[in-house]
Amino acid sequence: MGIKSYFPKIRTKEEILAEIRSSDNLSDMYGKWTKDRQEHFLAFCSGEKGINILTDGFIKEIFNPEYAPERMEDFLSLLLHQPVKIRSVLPNDSARIAGESYLIITDIVIELDDGSIANLEIQRLGYMFPGQRSACYSADLLLRQYKRVRGKRSKEEKRFSYKDIQNVYTIVLYEKSPSQFHAFPNDYLHHLEARSDTGIKINLLQKYIFIPLDIFQEILHNNGIRNRLEAWLAFLSSDEPGTILSLLEDYPFFQKLYEELYTLCQDTKKVMNMFSEELAILDRNTEQYMMDEMQTEIDRMKAERMQIQTERDRMLAEKDQMLAERDQMSAERSQMLAERNRMQAERNRMQAALDEKDRLIAELKRQLASQN
Repeated sequence: MGIKSYFPKIRTKEEILAEIRSSDNLSDMYGKWTKDRQEHFLAFCSGEKGINILTDGFIKEIFNPEYAPERMEDFLSLLLHQPVKIRSVLPNDSARIAGESYLIITDIVIELDDGSIANLEIQRLGYMFPGQRSACYSADLLLRQYKRVRGKRSKEEKRFSYKDIQNVYTIVLYEKSPSQFHAFPNDYLHHLEARSDTGIKINLLQKYIFIPLDIFQEILHNNGIRNRLEAWLAFLSSDEPGTILSLLEDYPFFQKLYEELYTLCQDTKKVMNMFSEELAILDRNTEQYMMDEMQTEIDRMKAERMQIQTERDRMLAEKDQMLAERDQMSAERSQMLAERNRMQAERNRMQAALDEKDRLIAELKRQLASQN
């Protein structure tokens, strides 16, 4: 039993190709794709392979908190271990998005019913320095909340209190996670927050959740779907038909979501435009990521070269110092040899004087003896 048994409206590859060939525009677009990309497109549209939800167009269709908030509320409730109600969707920092969007699939900032803020971000390729980056963005969210709450209190002519500031959650899902996560191959969920070394309890408001989906896929392959959170993660990250069929069987809730996606696939032109745009973004992402990687490697090599140069300079300085010490020791040795020669000459002189005295004494003794 395949995916098509759940969704009879799915068309065959031949039917999809016939529609593409009937349109010059669609044929031209299709012809510009590589063979592998053509096959990939036909595979997910025909149900031969599952749909990759981590495509900008698809995830915006079925995971948008503005017109389907209950879906994200359910997902966030499982992540945060508490009931979640979305109050509003907040604007993103446009300057940040312009500078960093090339690796981001989606980035949503929402205000929850208790006043806390959650930022849900899905990255194609994990940025370097994920901790520093997430801390900066979390600080920005906290400051934005502070300004908004303080401004609201001012308009209401009420006194501002810091107790009105609530938690900010930075939630990052990685399609391909940074290297440090691979040191924990058995963990796909990382909760981080500030803790005291003494045990004192102070709520510092900034919470982080990191989810490496590539590591989750390995765990999923070995263990299957074990709970509702893993069902959501499988839905978001897996396009394997076997996983999707298991998901539909054990969690019928997701059938409606897939139904929406396969209904969207009936609009070949729209889906091809989405796919084509996604490919262009992917190419730019890959190029930019490679440039970043190359720049990082260049910076690393420069740092190593500077370190080697510093070590070389240190060794040369040590060599010069050793040569100077050797010259000093040589000079001291020459001085000692000269002193030894001087002392030997003095000893020889004194010995000669003693010998002369002994000779004179012997001569006197001889003369005295001859007189007697």
